[in-house]
Amino acid sequence: MPQPPGGRAAWFAWSIGVSVYVLAVIHRTSLGVAGLDAAHRFGVNAAALSTFSIVQVLVYAAMQVPVGLLVDRFGPRRVLLLGVVLLSAGQLAFALSTSFGPALISRGVIGSGDAMTFISVLRIAARWFPAAKNPLVAQLTGLAGMGGNLVTTVLLASALHTEGWTASFTAIALLGVLVFALVALLLREAPPGPTVGGTAVGGDRPPIREQIRASWREPGTRLGLWVHFTTQFPANAFALLWGLPYLVEGQGMSRGQAGGLLTLLVFANMFFGLLFGRLLSRGPAVRMPIVLTVIAATGACWALVLAWPGGHPPLWLLIVLLFVMGSNGSASLVGLDYARSHNPAHRLGTASGIANMGGFIATMLTLLGIGVLLDLLSPGGGGDTYPAAAFRGAFCWMYVPLVLGTVMILRLRARVSGPSRSA
Repeated sequence: MPQPPGGRAAWFAWSIGVSVYVLAVIHRTSLGVAGLDAAHRFGVNAAALSTFSIVQVLVYAAMQVPVGLLVDRFGPRRVLLLGVVLLSAGQLAFALSTSFGPALISRGVIGSGDAMTFISVLRIAARWFPAAKNPLVAQLTGLAGMGGNLVTTVLLASALHTEGWTASFTAIALLGVLVFALVALLLREAPPGPTVGGTAVGGDRPPIREQIRASWREPGTRLGLWVHFTTQFPANAFALLWGLPYLVEGQGMSRGQAGGLLTLLVFANMFFGLLFGRLLSRGPAVRMPIVLTVIAATGACWALVLAWPGGHPPLWLLIVLLFVMGSNGSASLVGLDYARSHNPAHRLGTASGIANMGGFIATMLTLLGIGVLLDLLSPGGGGDTYPAAAFRGAFCWMYVPLVLGTVMILRLRARVSGPSRSA
């Protein structure tokens, strides 16, 4: 079968698709720098505040398999356009919300739009680039997404102080108009010709239930899910919600200092995206060493931070922690590479959707666990502020999904030792 062509046309198509993913990351992480503002605006405690991110992540995770099926059947371009509409509508509703209920619903809408972006971009890459380039392109996609995180940690954090809640979130919502136009007018989801990524266009489509069952039965898909589950959630939970409150309330930093450290997390993610992309382009043998090294380093750094006397680790240790957590997102993409390389092209979207659920399920469990424990461990059951000791006890919860995921990875890796399929 002919291979996808690659070249300038491929990079152009990818850049248009990835603009939607950058927009999605801006929307996804917008609450991470607005957690304290949201608690004040809606009058909620830590457990209720975590519900915003939990609902957003829950919807994202629940949508992964349906989105994968939609991408396989209707193509990534239509799914991306729908995603932009949902992201913009949800963020606009969040900007105008003044009570907890409507704001919670709007975060769910944002989660559904976010769910439609990353898998679609990976599908575009699989159709335009040769299979050997897909791991590198996936890492570059994650790297580009960090640009959206940078917009959030720098620009949105500043705008919230100067322009206020409604104006800041409305401006983010209106970015969707430009991105929608780019996709609608310029995106070609596949090169011309009778085949796309090795799959005949318009070929017979298996029943939905069989598509899901076949993807799940493939050990590479399940290994991909657990790799994604175990590697992504520490940095995700920190960036989405609990990082800023921990640094400001638990460590006594100013918002500017905390924002600077969160920016370090973004730049570290970019660094590891480039590093892992180069390593993965050499072959699949490096995948598991990368995953296990990232898991061990993340667990060790958090152990040092949480064990530090008084719950106030020095600045250098916090910098090391954030730098190491910068590897989490890039390592999680190795899980999607397992799913891609062990499934045929006609179910690539479905298998990627299953694997992509993992990290967001772990994130949801972590957000909820930390929020509940913060209220339980704080004097008076929580409130507007939380002491360092409460954060230290609450963050210990992260070891539950970390240990569970590591055990599952070690169980499954022996079953995925055979040759992979080319997607």
